Amino acid sequence: MSTKSQRVIIVGGGLAGLAGAVKCAELGLQVDLFSVVPVKRSHSVCAQGGINACNDVARQQGFSEWEHFQETVYGGDFLAQQPPVYEMAHWAPRVIDLFDRMGVPFNRTSEGRHDLRLFGGSLYKRTHFAGATTGQQLLYALDEQARRATDEGKVTQWIHWEFLRPIVDADGVCRGIVAQDQRTMQVRAFRADAVAMANGGLGLVFGKSTNSIMCNGAATGRCYRHGVVFANSEFVQVHPTAIPGADKLRLMSESARGEGGRVWVPRRKGETRDPRQIPDAERYYFLEERYPSYGNLVPRDIATREIFSVCVDDGLGVGGKRQVYLDLSHLDRDYIERKLGGIIEIYRKFAGEDPAEVPMRIFPGVHYSMGGMYVRYEAKPDMKGIVQGDPKNLMTNVEGLYALGECNYQYHGANRLGANALLSCTFDGLFGGFSIVNYARTNASRAEAPASLYDDAVKAEESSARRLTESQGTENPYAIGHELGEEMTEASTVVKTGERLAKARRNLDALRERYARIGLSDTGTWTNQNLVYARALGDMLVLADAMLACGDARKESRGSHYRADFPERNDAEFMKTSMARFDPATQRCTVGWETVEAPLVAPRARTYGKKDGEAGGKKDGAAAGKGKATAGAH
Repeated sequence: MSTKSQRVIIVGGGLAGLAGAVKCAELGLQVDLFSVVPVKRSHSVCAQGGINACNDVARQQGFSEWEHFQETVYGGDFLAQQPPVYEMAHWAPRVIDLFDRMGVPFNRTSEGRHDLRLFGGSLYKRTHFAGATTGQQLLYALDEQARRATDEGKVTQWIHWEFLRPIVDADGVCRGIVAQDQRTMQVRAFRADAVAMANGGLGLVFGKSTNSIMCNGAATGRCYRHGVVFANSEFVQVHPTAIPGADKLRLMSESARGEGGRVWVPRRKGETRDPRQIPDAERYYFLEERYPSYGNLVPRDIATREIFSVCVDDGLGVGGKRQVYLDLSHLDRDYIERKLGGIIEIYRKFAGEDPAEVPMRIFPGVHYSMGGMYVRYEAKPDMKGIVQGDPKNLMTNVEGLYALGECNYQYHGANRLGANALLSCTFDGLFGGFSIVNYARTNASRAEAPASLYDDAVKAEESSARRLTESQGTENPYAIGHELGEEMTEASTVVKTGERLAKARRNLDALRERYARIGLSDTGTWTNQNLVYARALGDMLVLADAMLACGDARKESRGSHYRADFPERNDAEFMKTSMARFDPATQRCTVGWETVEAPLVAPRARTYGKKDGEAGGKKDGAAAGKGKATAGAH
């Protein structure tokens, strides 16, 4: 084995990136950590409600790691690969213990145990939380560990550096990255024995979302352009409860429903009374009436479609608008402040009303991408989990290039259960760190890539930037981005049809043609954010093409992907992962499929106890069917 020091590059400073950096440094590798913002401003800081895991208190209710596993698979409408989900659920208690040791201030009961709350998709209290700022607390805890590793010389942080492309050699092996300093605009190549992407979501493709505006998906698009498969791109979660805003959407956490919040609209169309003056008999608690077992705790895709139906189809939106009430006003003020203080303050600030007194007005908003970069795994012989440390785990189809957290497609299938995001991101960094390190060490004897490979990649990116800054077109990239967001939101979110998707693809063609004629207002060579946005817009257009193509090809309804023209789930044809591949010749995608196996929990109707469903209540949501388990690698 080579005696040279192995280096790992991690792109992204959120939970997944920090956890991966800390684990790789702990295992003895040098880490270069890239982030476009200071890591404490990464989008993980915006996660509110909690993190799922079994503990002794949850176990007393009848909950277990097995229940967590099957709730996740059932919630994802059976499209998630089961061995990685099983592993994640069984690691979850260890993740919570680790955060405890890092000093995360989880809410506790009077006995000193972790307080737990209900979350959508479960009838068990199994969500650990730190008020309504859980993501912030977890991120800050990991940031402290990363700072310690940085001080020890094990981690080098490249803050305000933007990832531009992976560097892939003639054998199809990732050998590093090209990145740009967003202050000086210097473009540089960085060598590495392994690269791990942890760049988060892609909400800006839809214009307004609950994501930070830096969550544009550009890094995913750049990996996709260089050979990485974009998997399950059609599955984008629309969170049922967000504050509509002129600039963006602001999340009102699912924890509000978990702590007793009730969703309702007036039963009478055109109701103009103050909601506090409307008696219970004249309120339509539609989630509670339609799903008596789960009520307000149905999963996000179901709650979103029901809210959409009540407002659009039934015309019962508050004030005739697309909004419903999320009501906390019946709860004790001290209780609300203690459990939900973070989101209550957000609502007060941006809506100008006190949720402890007046029901909040909310509507669904784009929130999370279940799809992402395709990654592999090595299953255990009995399929109950994956082999720790195997270099294939979390590696994309490009050798040496890994994907951690929301930017991969691994755990959530067709719909993510709330409070599984913080878990999956942290698990990926910690568990994936073993695989990344083993790959880097195993391949340390590989011949060093020639300098020309890196020089050529840098020159290509510098040339691309010059084409944008020197372009003389008249099209405004921000106008194109705005139209892209509106089109994607209208065609590819809550309700889809083949006709509307086809129209969106035609409109996207027109936007791509206009993008070729853009002009930049800022052509400078210092902190040029006009260039940064315009370059990212090209990647967003590429991602949108894949989302629309895969959404059109999946002629069924499953999880967050609801096709009005194909309203039923079709396991016979579509219990498969969509695999979008970028064709450099046409600059478009081709769509393929990979079958999803069900070795541990067999598919069944996903009804959550709906009155007209085939099954109901806790039994339906928790009962496990077992299929034949066979060993294999993914």
